Amino acid sequence: MLDLVIIGGAAAGSSAAIYAARRKLNFVMVSDNIGGEVALSGVVNNWPGIIEIQGYELAQKFAEHVKSYEVKTEEGWRVEKIETIKNYYSITAKNAVSEVKTYETKTIIVATGIHPRHLDIPNEKELYQKGVTYCTVCDGPLFRGKVTATIGSGNAALESALMMANIATKVYLISKYANTPENNGGFPKGENILVDKIKQLPNVEIIFGAKTTEILGADRVNGLKYIDEAGTEKNIEVQGVMVHAGQIPNSQFINNVEKTKTGEIVVDAKCRTTLPGILAAGDVTNIPYKQIGISAGQGIVAALAAIEYVNRWEE
Repeated sequence: MLDLVIIGGAAAGSSAAIYAARRKLNFVMVSDNIGGEVALSGVVNNWPGIIEIQGYELAQKFAEHVKSYEVKTEEGWRVEKIETIKNYYSITAKNAVSEVKTYETKTIIVATGIHPRHLDIPNEKELYQKGVTYCTVCDGPLFRGKVTATIGSGNAALESALMMANIATKVYLISKYANTPENNGGFPKGENILVDKIKQLPNVEIIFGAKTTEILGADRVNGLKYIDEAGTEKNIEVQGVMVHAGQIPNSQFINNVEKTKTGEIVVDAKCRTTLPGILAAGDVTNIPYKQIGISAGQGIVAALAAIEYVNRWEE
């Protein structure tokens, strides 16, 4: 019987693991991949104490810190199911070759983060990794000297276009919002410093109020189709399409706690869910701001709440 299982190995999970290790809990950190979306982000310059660092480097530092506490980490295992048994929980996980592991634990911290939302338009799936990508940091350099399009209207899309402006000859940035003050200049959730930067770049063309309807190409992407603000269907020629249209919480494996309509796990001020002993932290929760620093802080809160729960747990 474990004291704790931490599901997820990015900012929230790593912070929780460090605090659990310092309190000498009997626990394990289980994760499909260490680093999560942090490892796939671009330049990070809002992490206190480090002026600028690549996302994958920051993820490596998280992993090194956790390792320094000799935390038992099981990477490559995806949690499939959580079951309640009396006053403890049974967790079932699978790896890439369908091997199964089970864990019995007094308490759980779900810190599984989010994953990219798909557009669900023709050829998106067929042309994935043939010009379509959801990670500009990972695949952007492959399109050096070419024409690309970034689809989205949040910070991730703005950062994608900024990165591609230094790599591609031309970048289209497609926002579904109109260029109005009410929409923050076409990017309602975008940081103003990023919006201002992108609008000053000579090789970035922003298409406002557009709905992308199809990605074009047979074996490789060669264009995309969209409907403009006037309702006219238009085509543009591109060799790469970066989709940054939002994120979906990785909470599908847990169905016995309260969640929002979008799948975020509802938590209280101590990161407790509606089931005693199950906590959640980071981007998978309903906390409104999805930021690395907030995820790390939530991981700490969840760990301390888990310790409090374990101290009061009785057979």
